[in-house]
Amino acid sequence: MIQNPILPGFNPDPSIVRVGDDYYIATSTFEWYPGVQIHHSRDLVNWRLLSRPLTRASQLNMLGAPDSCGVWAPCLSYADGLFWLIYTDVKRYGRTSTGGATGSASLRDFHNYLVTSPAIDGPWSDPVYLNSSGFDPSLFHDDDGRKYLLNQLWDHRPGSNRFAGIVAQEYSVGEGRLIGHRENIFKGTAHGLTEAPHLYKRNGYYYLLTAEGGTGWNHGVTMARSRDLHGPYELHPDQTILSSRHRPDAELQRAGHADLVETQDGQTYMVYLCGRPLRNRGTCTLGRETAIQPVVWGEDGWLRTADGQGTAQLQAAAPALPEHRFEAEPAREEFDAAQLPIAFQWLRTPWPEELFSLTERPGHLRLYGRESLGSQFRQALVARRQQAHCYSAYTVVEFEPEHYQQQAGLVCYYGGAKFHYLYITHDEVVGKHLRVMSSLPNHVQTDTFTAPIALPPGLPVQLRVEVDEERLYFGYRLDGGDWHWLAQQFDASILSDEANAPGQPNFTGAFVGMACQDMAGSALYADFDYFEYRERPYCVNPMRMAAHT
Repeated sequence: MIQNPILPGFNPDPSIVRVGDDYYIATSTFEWYPGVQIHHSRDLVNWRLLSRPLTRASQLNMLGAPDSCGVWAPCLSYADGLFWLIYTDVKRYGRTSTGGATGSASLRDFHNYLVTSPAIDGPWSDPVYLNSSGFDPSLFHDDDGRKYLLNQLWDHRPGSNRFAGIVAQEYSVGEGRLIGHRENIFKGTAHGLTEAPHLYKRNGYYYLLTAEGGTGWNHGVTMARSRDLHGPYELHPDQTILSSRHRPDAELQRAGHADLVETQDGQTYMVYLCGRPLRNRGTCTLGRETAIQPVVWGEDGWLRTADGQGTAQLQAAAPALPEHRFEAEPAREEFDAAQLPIAFQWLRTPWPEELFSLTERPGHLRLYGRESLGSQFRQALVARRQQAHCYSAYTVVEFEPEHYQQQAGLVCYYGGAKFHYLYITHDEVVGKHLRVMSSLPNHVQTDTFTAPIALPPGLPVQLRVEVDEERLYFGYRLDGGDWHWLAQQFDASILSDEANAPGQPNFTGAFVGMACQDMAGSALYADFDYFEYRERPYCVNPMRMAAHT
């Protein structure tokens, strides 16, 4: 059986391709660098994070990109001996996409690019610029050798449908650009917010798969077909072929933004994004995740889920393929290699050497204090995804701040306005001390601080966080002594898409990691000796748990 989600934690907008016996899924990374996550499987059950292809400034530079902008909805395909990767680099989101938005609130900047590679792990080419008319680009390889770019069309005009439909335009490989005229081939349905196009050809029909209803609770997958690529397209008899919008009892919510793949023996599987809300709060701290399940083609030539109900399944039938497991990633990273462990990312910049080093002090991750937590430019924050509702994380830091503009520590982070940060700093009254700063987007008081806890100078400080659904506790200890717990219980539910100021983008997920700031500009560094992340069952009283460190 397949246990969903197959890609837990922040892994939205899946695009899947099979090449021989290998399956690959590309997902969005938004403002996190490097861009695009590619996972690999040989049985559709077991998956591993393989690579992130957008690794250099010529391919991706997100300095200044607002939260939840950057890389949206990659499309991965294979043809002519090459992997083709299409992606959007979003530079401006605007304030809102619904209601009576007018003027600058509806303006957005989307730039779509193409990179190619003969191998899935690169090297990937420099990008070819395609267009900027909308987002969610997809490349369709027709059986006559011609190629077409599809994307959502954005209409910023007041009173218009912002999601104006799906446009198609031919791409010339020889000229490296779009040619001919773009055509609006599908204007969507009454569900609205039509996006995420993928095109397939089967038995003389062009099948168009889109997402509608928005990426929240009303999300769903719509299908239409035509004998002609340019249309007109007739709607599926059920219109929506997969959704959780009418199933509040389903454990996988927000189901939509799908793609199809065919196995070696002709079975069809659908990958789609989903969310697993906290039972007590209804927020998706794990962000939008990726699930998969079989779908079947009926005698009428239309696609439906295997149960015929269009429901997202927590468990799904696996294909008849040999089991292929991968070695589990270590819970504890010692930072002994010259490269950052693949589970970790940083924010926005293609020049990570400005933020951190793994060679300056071997066996440690050195973070150079840069801009404030939440900066959209150079922020020294290295973190990994939260991939379960309950987990423990530990690290140890050596840091000797000289004033209050210098900070370093352990952070639970969603974005620049949503985080809990256990950090070490210094001031002229307490000296070196520890406290928590929280940014709470849906509270009356949006920034809060705990009282300072004095620390002796010259000693490493071990930091710890325990998360159980919406409950979050921080602890610390010195030189192998006893753990001390902060008295406060912090609200982990704010680290979610749903906890947000109205109209702001919120498309990523919770991370946990290490950060360092020096807002004085002197780049004081902090050294982290290890980072440990362990998923575990729910714990009623995590403060009684034994530590692994």
